[in-house]
Amino acid sequence: MCILFIAFKSHPQFPLIVCANRDELHYRPTQEAHFWQPEQTILAGKDLEAGGTWLGINKQGEIAALTNIRAPELMKQEMKTRGELPLLALAQPNKLSTLWLNNHSHLYNPFNILYGNHQALYCYDSRAKSSTTLTSGYHAVSNGALDDIWPKMAKGNDALQQHINTHITPDPDVILSLLKDNQQAEDENLPHTGIGLEWERQLSSIYIKHPEYGTRSSSIILINHHQQAHFIEVQYDGKGRTLGRQDFHFKIEND
Repeated sequence: MCILFIAFKSHPQFPLIVCANRDELHYRPTQEAHFWQPEQTILAGKDLEAGGTWLGINKQGEIAALTNIRAPELMKQEMKTRGELPLLALAQPNKLSTLWLNNHSHLYNPFNILYGNHQALYCYDSRAKSSTTLTSGYHAVSNGALDDIWPKMAKGNDALQQHINTHITPDPDVILSLLKDNQQAEDENLPHTGIGLEWERQLSSIYIKHPEYGTRSSSIILINHHQQAHFIEVQYDGKGRTLGRQDFHFKIEND
């Protein structure tokens, strides 16, 4: 997962809206969003290479989403897959805590993980070894710190806020079009993350279109005050063509 936009307690009917793009190598095998067997309590896509996920929700309304932190100098071989962290957050939400993450984050390459529910949300930064409780409002997470002012983060946040402020009910199709914005930032506004100018340009748009590496899917999670969840996932190929779409609606189960 490479970018997340979050509207938290900002809409009168929908206390939690999460919008996300997953950017990955196009040849990496992936299964579309589904309820995972055998318990069928976790709804998420699946990385078939390492077995984890990048974003999901469970039937109790807990959500989790992961972004890799872009820090080439900190990358190590033979680390545990970061994709298991959202699964842990969804399967054992009481286990995941700042203390647990501080004690285990060294086993993974750098990451951010967003986890919680429509009442309380947290974002843990493994590089800083710190957890932030999200305040009401609009937030973005990409491949740096929470709410960094990267051009695509600011642009997406502004577009989501404008849409939510002008619609009684958020329109998933409008949000999906926001997530497919492939306009790149000007060079003077690019972040410097150690990957070279050409890739900084390629990765500076909300939607990344490249034949080798790019946006594989867009996802939206909507949770309303009636404890109803709506999960949407759209998959793309390397040419930006839509491969499929899944829509799931379910009532959140109380423990």
